[in-house]
Amino acid sequence: MAKIQMKNAIAELDGDEMTRVLWAVIKEKLLEPFVDLKTEYFDLGLKNRDDTDDKVTYDSAAAIKRLKVGVKCATITSNAARMKEYNLKQLTRSPNGIIREELDGTVFRTPIFVKNINCSVTSWKKPIVLGRHAYGDVYKNCEMKVDGPGKAELVFTSADGKEIRKTIQEMKGPGILQGIHNMDSSIESFARCCMSYALDQKIDCWFGAKDTISKVYDGNFKEIFQRIYETEFKDKFEKAGISYFYTLIDDVVARVMKSEGGLLWACKNYDGDVMSDMIASACGSLAMMTSILVSPNGEFEYEASHGTVQKHFYRYQAGEKTSTNPVALIFAWTGALAKRAELDGTPDLAEFAKKLEKSTLDVIEEGIMTGDLARLAEPAAKKIVNSWEFIDTVAARL
Repeated sequence: MAKIQMKNAIAELDGDEMTRVLWAVIKEKLLEPFVDLKTEYFDLGLKNRDDTDDKVTYDSAAAIKRLKVGVKCATITSNAARMKEYNLKQLTRSPNGIIREELDGTVFRTPIFVKNINCSVTSWKKPIVLGRHAYGDVYKNCEMKVDGPGKAELVFTSADGKEIRKTIQEMKGPGILQGIHNMDSSIESFARCCMSYALDQKIDCWFGAKDTISKVYDGNFKEIFQRIYETEFKDKFEKAGISYFYTLIDDVVARVMKSEGGLLWACKNYDGDVMSDMIASACGSLAMMTSILVSPNGEFEYEASHGTVQKHFYRYQAGEKTSTNPVALIFAWTGALAKRAELDGTPDLAEFAKKLEKSTLDVIEEGIMTGDLARLAEPAAKKIVNSWEFIDTVAARL
């Protein structure tokens, strides 16, 4: 069989631990037998990021900008334990944070529904799309630990040399400090991306922050969202029969739990990190969710929405074939290939991506699944398989 051709390459960003292992298996079993795969490869494994002082991460972001499409495996964000485990030179930044910052994009995460996996939240009948801001806040913070008493200040020196100074806290003893920021231009892009996506999907857009406590920081998010809505989207939303709604983040959480779904929930960066995992888990598994980073310039990065599955990797290293769910990794590839096909005008590549997704979901709906889904399946799973067996079953069906 002649392989399906690609006109242009996509940026391929490899990752860490169990997801790195399965990334290679997916390419070998599900992609390379059918597609003449064209990628520009970047190794974003933790050790290589440390060895290159994150140059490889910035290079991969530049490649996504140039090629317009990227696909990313899950990666480790280092902490003290990882620094010791991998013998790192330094604590490296979040690679996702760097890429999101470079692309100035918004992350959209959507649960993958299958008929025999019921949501833990019984009121949810339709997918909730989570739009996560992808710049700033704690992901581009400045932190320090202080050893004793002193004055902590927030200082801004303008371009003309004028200084604004505010006291954060008179420290009575040892403690910790953190500075975060965001940019109006990035918040504006975030608002436009979310409202454009809601309009395209014809679903309501909800946004929540905590402006009652963070009156300046979160208040600025609230004001910009409202201004963008009023000046650019209000008439379009009304014509489409959808609405924009702002309330406090804790109120949004309460409302979402009682909704039937079918809406776009816009979240600040950290809120989106947490709430997307909650939605994915409630819908079955963290591995049953798509994640797409969309930049205002029309660049797209498709990734797994979950982590590197550390515990499974240690079991794999000990010789066990784990039952790690590879669906999000598969859908990262299908999303990237479908977007490449759309941009290049290659319908056979788009059709392949669609068939691979259908084959994957059909296997689950036939009752063959990994252990995370088997606990939730109704009717009960016919067969619980390890990751390699699942991928082989999808390949056979494909």
